Amino acid sequence: MDAVLLIGRILFAFMFVMSGINHLVPKNTAAMTGYAQFKKVPAAKLSVQLSGVLLLLGGLSIILGVYADLGAIVMAALLVIMALKMHDFWAADATSKQTEMIAFMKNISMAGGALFLFAVAAQADSNIGPAITEGLFQIK
Repeated sequence: MDAVLLIGRILFAFMFVMSGINHLVPKNTAAMTGYAQFKKVPAAKLSVQLSGVLLLLGGLSIILGVYADLGAIVMAALLVIMALKMHDFWAADATSKQTEMIAFMKNISMAGGALFLFAVAAQADSNIGPAITEGLFQIK
C-alpha cells in the first residue's frame, strides 16, 4: 500500500511542480504577469514569481514527503486564493465564463484534495507512504 500512497502523492503534486517551474521561466513569467495585471493582482510580477516558488516547493514537499502536511496546507490555501482571484467566473464575460468556471472548479477540487492530504499527514503516527520526514504538525 505504501507504493500506492507514493504514486498518489506524485500524481497529485506533479502538476504543482510543473506549474511552479512554468511560473518561473522568464518568457512565461512575462505572459502570466500580463494576465495577473489584467486580473488586478497587486505586484503582478512578484505575485507570479512567489506563487511559482510556492507551487514548486509545495509540490516537492508532497512528493518527497518532506513536511508533506505543511506542503498540503500551503497548496490548499494557494489554490483557494488563486481560484477566487484569478478565476472569478461570476465576473467574467460570456466568452470566458465557462473556461473560468472550469479553472475555478479545478482549483477548488484540488484544494479539497490538498486538505484531505493535510488531514491525513498531520495526524500523529499517520502513514502517507514513503517519506523523508514526518509531518510538521502532530494533531491527535
